[in-house]
Amino acid sequence: MAKEKQKIETVRELIYLSYANLAMAHTAVDKKQEKYGTFNYMIRAKLFKGLKEGTMNMRTIFDDEKIKLQTGQICNYCGSTEKLALDHIFPQKYGGKDDAENLIFACKTCNSSKGKKDLMEWMSFRGQFLPLMTIRRYLKLIFNYCLENNLIDKNIEELKEMELPFNISLLPTNFPNPNELILNAEKQTPKR
Repeated sequence: MAKEKQKIETVRELIYLSYANLAMAHTAVDKKQEKYGTFNYMIRAKLFKGLKEGTMNMRTIFDDEKIKLQTGQICNYCGSTEKLALDHIFPQKYGGKDDAENLIFACKTCNSSKGKKDLMEWMSFRGQFLPLMTIRRYLKLIFNYCLENNLIDKNIEELKEMELPFNISLLPTNFPNPNELILNAEKQTPKR
């Protein structure tokens, strides 16, 4: 008998699924794989189950802050080092906070292209997956926002009707092959 696919109904489950798929992609990119293999799927399944059962946790945003400091001043979207500005991952217009967790470096081109769009909406508009570490930070911001605002255990459909600093419908649950992904934006040499 075929295994029945689990239905994802709550915001918590959706974030955990997206985060587990991100971890699967991360391990495959780390190992420079062209396609996902059994090991990657096992990572995803174990993490998803552990998150749901409370035996595992999402890493804190502090880890992402360390990476942001180590990466230095580059656009977190394209890797440019020119004409940098701070970008709000959650646009302030929609309630995004003006604090370090919600700010990353972006070049003027990416910053103005993104504008006030949701990060995943902008990614779709670009037709290219963002660096995985940027998506990871975005998922953690959503998780923290939902915890703080008592939305984490709501039905996904309820959030679709709300005005939020993110679009719950756009959380990535399917990732391209690992050879099409990058972990972090890489420094691009300035054009002369």
